[in-house]
Amino acid sequence: MTTCLAFAAHSSDTPLTPFRFDRRALRADDVAIDIAYCGVCHTDAHQVHNDWNNTVYPCVPGHEIVGHVTAVGSNVSRFKIGDRVAVGCQVDSCLQCAPCAEHQEQLCIHGPTTTYNGRDRQTGEITYGGYSEHIVVREQFVLSVPENLDLQYAAPLLCAGITVWNPMRRYAVGQGSKIAVVGLGGLGHMAVKLAVALGADVTVITTSPNKADDARALGANHVLLSNDAAAMAAAANAFEFIIDTIPSRHNVNPYLMLLGREGVMVLVGAIEPLEPVHGGLLIRNNRTLAGSLIGGIQGIQELLDFCAEKQVLPSCEMIGIEDINGAFERLQRNDVKYRFVIDMATLRDVQA
Repeated sequence: MTTCLAFAAHSSDTPLTPFRFDRRALRADDVAIDIAYCGVCHTDAHQVHNDWNNTVYPCVPGHEIVGHVTAVGSNVSRFKIGDRVAVGCQVDSCLQCAPCAEHQEQLCIHGPTTTYNGRDRQTGEITYGGYSEHIVVREQFVLSVPENLDLQYAAPLLCAGITVWNPMRRYAVGQGSKIAVVGLGGLGHMAVKLAVALGADVTVITTSPNKADDARALGANHVLLSNDAAAMAAAANAFEFIIDTIPSRHNVNPYLMLLGREGVMVLVGAIEPLEPVHGGLLIRNNRTLAGSLIGGIQGIQELLDFCAEKQVLPSCEMIGIEDINGAFERLQRNDVKYRFVIDMATLRDVQA
């Protein structure tokens, strides 16, 4: 075992503070990683505040992790010391069930082991995430970061990026696809950038006129104000694919009306009950309302390689670990464009 310094929440209503714990010793198929950067996700705030009533304290958040290999187990063949690597939202699964066999480990029938607030499949111990000096992860769940992908910007791809990439690949968004992105936050801005890089014609749907310039700066071709009834009516049946990134309960019916024949709308943000859906809107035009959960390891690696090739990078604000509680407060106000990333080198200056 090795001692690890981290920032942890010890209850739902106290700030994150320095915390020391023991990382497990390397198993034969493990990779040890020194963490360089860790993204800050809305999920981190939800878990810290116990919004889903499943948080085990102390909780060390962080599932958008990039860094360098410092050691490997005796059976590890894909990585060596010094390699640039990444870890996303999961660090293990059964690797035996049908979803795992089809590279959809996030849908493991027995439940994937989450990077933090999960339970180690061998010992049952609680997992601790990336707001920490280093981490130990099973080889199959470690990703390679291409040399031409800037580590500072790679971290948000491990959650925000794959969350929107997975459904776009599943539904074959590509050259000439007419798509819409609902919401322009951490997920939405990545959806715009990736869809543009895939060659799609992209419309951002928002309630905020002041986001129009931001949307176009990110590469969007058009902006549609969802509170403009005339504009919404004019856009009826206009899109073949809509990705809905709104993170809370809302009415999806106005967006369903924008789908053309055989159109698909995918929810990636709202993990809670929606307002009632009008069945007639689905029946008309053979529309589909679907959901999508992050992505499997193969999909994340494909995304990292694509972003390196096309130089698609998240828009990030770099912070020190000492600023994490302020960053959480700003997250609640949507006061970030568009993802916070922690420079984990700042952890060296922390006294614990």
